[in-house]
Formats: sequence, structure tokens, C-alpha cells
Amino acid sequence: MIHINEAVIVEGKYDKIRLSNFIDALIICTDGFSVFKDKEKQKFIKRLARERGLLIITDSDSAGFKIRAFLAKIVPENTIKHAYIPDIYGKEKRKEEFSKEGKMGVEGVDDKIIIDALTRAGVVGEKSDNIKNNREITTADLVLLGLSGCENSAEKRRAVLRELDLPERLSTSSFIRILNTFVTIDELNKAVEKI
Repeated sequence: MIHINEAVIVEGKYDKIRLSNFIDALIICTDGFSVFKDKEKQKFIKRLARERGLLIITDSDSAGFKIRAFLAKIVPENTIKHAYIPDIYGKEKRKEEFSKEGKMGVEGVDDKIIIDALTRAGVVGEKSDNIKNNREITTADLVLLGLSGCENSAEKRRAVLRELDLPERLSTSSFIRILNTFVTIDELNKAVEKI
């Protein structure tokens, strides 16, 4: 697994699934162009940029570059690293037809091509510098705090996310990863006490 300190921004869920196979990072989907209107997601991406930096890896077609350019406008330039996939013509296995421009996206290219792009972006081989957390928050912590596996745990998770000013629509695994990005176990305990 390649550890990346920055939050990795991709276009869609298939890109996220693909990268999750060999990248250890917080991976966020823009859901294509919907990020242009989704103020909550924009706010979250801005916060990620401030607190940990971003690595943007989009398809090499015009849509990918529009999304990349939009994100570059909403966050400070010094908080972004860019990984570029070269133009490779073909189609992804799951698709019946070629894309509009005939180029393969992040989900369809070879691992080596993605790793080369990450290396050129300067994120491969980074040392973890997430000193903020004195220890990782775990699933066991969530159970002990009543945030997982308990009656009303989903409601409690949403309340904690509101208290911490984080997006409310997260799976449990994303919840843990987001918590470990932004808060310590002590800060999580305090947020649970408040609710």
C-alpha cells in the first residue's frame, strides 16, 4: 500500500474503488460535476485542503480538467498537488462504449501508470506527519462511545459530525478515517459528551 498524507480527490466511485486497492489515503469523490453546486462538499474539500492538503487525480479528458480547474479555484494553490494520467485511448472493462473523447480514465489505466503519476506529483515515499492524533481512533472506540453497533448509533454519529462541523453523510469506515484526519480521541470524547 502506498501511504498518502494528502486527501485524494477523484471524480467518481469507480476511481475511488480502483485507488483503494493500493493507496492508503482518505479518498473523496467529487461525484463528477455535482461538486460545482454542492456547497457542503466544497466546504469539506476546503477544510481538507487547509488541514492536510489535497492530491487531485482526475481523468485526462476535458471533464477531468474542468473539475481540476474548479477545485484549484476554491482552495489555495499551495495546498494542492496534481497527479496527471496520460492520454490513453481505450475503454474501461465495465463500460460497453468508449467515452466521448475515447480516453481511459483513472479507473481503467494500469497500476504502474497511476503510481508513476503519483511519483511525479511528489506523494510517493512521503513520511506520515499526522502528529495531531496521539493515537488512531478505532472501531472499538466507536462502539464504546455508542457511535457504532448500538441503538441510535447512526443518529449519534450524525450529531457528532454536526458538532465537529463535518459532513453528515458518511459510512462508518469513512467516519473513522475522517475523525482520524481532524480530531484526537480526546476531542471525540468531548464531542460525544456535548451531545
